[in-house]
Amino acid sequence: MPPLSDADKATFTRLLNSAMYILAQRDHSCYELQQKLQLAEQRRARGEQRDPELYSAELLQAVTDYCLENGWLNEQRFIELFIKGRSRKGYGPQRIKQELMLKGISRQLADEAMAESDIDWQQEACQIAERKFGLPLPTRWPEKAKVMRYLQSRGFYSEDIQSVFTNFDA
Repeated sequence: MPPLSDADKATFTRLLNSAMYILAQRDHSCYELQQKLQLAEQRRARGEQRDPELYSAELLQAVTDYCLENGWLNEQRFIELFIKGRSRKGYGPQRIKQELMLKGISRQLADEAMAESDIDWQQEACQIAERKFGLPLPTRWPEKAKVMRYLQSRGFYSEDIQSVFTNFDA
């Protein structure tokens, strides 16, 4: 971390306090934490009826680096918990991967984490379809199409969706 001026030290301390508060709620990605720190300043400024201070990228990076060094911020842990949490809510791998990238996680890191997860996406798709549409699953095309569209909208791959009906028919 480069040497900071007195004003930057005070801002760094304020940002660090905000980061600790944010990270105490749940895990975040580095990008997401930086966005929330900027947003927190905008809200604070609006409450105090003043113009918001725009933090430099270097200062925000210094705060995230400090949090990473102290173990408060861990992107790998964030990714694992995010995948588990979103899959429990009934979302498929495509949607989860897209949401990870929106939170600043690289495609490569997201792909690796999805491959390492022990989630059986075909089984998840079956459970979601059963929960939403009940058993037995539809056998006529219009109703099947409705199930397929639903699972597709939840972010499941077409192979996983097809397996729902293949495993059901067997």
